[in-house]
Amino acid sequence: MDLWIYERAQWERGVSTLCGVDEAGAGPLAGPVYAAAVILPREADIPGLNDSKKLTEKKREALFDIICREASAWSVARVEAAEIDEMDILNARMLAMQRAIDGLSIPPDLCLIDGNRDHGSRYEISAPHETIVGGDGKSASIAAASILAKVSRDRYAAGELDAQYPQYQFAKHKGYGTKLHYALLDQYGPCPAHRVTFLKKWEARRP
Repeated sequence: MDLWIYERAQWERGVSTLCGVDEAGAGPLAGPVYAAAVILPREADIPGLNDSKKLTEKKREALFDIICREASAWSVARVEAAEIDEMDILNARMLAMQRAIDGLSIPPDLCLIDGNRDHGSRYEISAPHETIVGGDGKSASIAAASILAKVSRDRYAAGELDAQYPQYQFAKHKGYGTKLHYALLDQYGPCPAHRVTFLKKWEARRP
């Protein structure tokens, strides 16, 4: 599929600097939610670029380095577990994406946002933007952002979180609600990296 259709449509309208924005890690029981914003050169040739969910971990890792090297500007931001608990995951996702946009060294004229939501009850995407449902598989800019967000989050979970709380084996499940993760929660209880508001089902089934 041609991943430049949405970008070309905006360029033809006179929009000069476009950025793609996506988030990763909305569902896990632990750790931050991440977001990335990426401005790619026009029609940049990045072989294999696609929605991060359709790629192997090895391919995502390889593309991460290529995207960082080829992008005109890129930024990764996150919202911590405690912040997620204090608001909710929708607001946290919006805040993470806006933080990523704010971190760009080049201010974009327009942001292409993955999904159909651009605001929560407290936080919103305040930069000029357009939402695209399934954008990570339709737009090169959003696909690039999806890879940076996903790889950044997975690296954090498998590296820093795993080192800080080795008993939870974060390197194996990346914080998602797997059978192993729930078994370790049963054994050790939650740690400061867990999202308390995400543990209600686990708490409800405890004896």
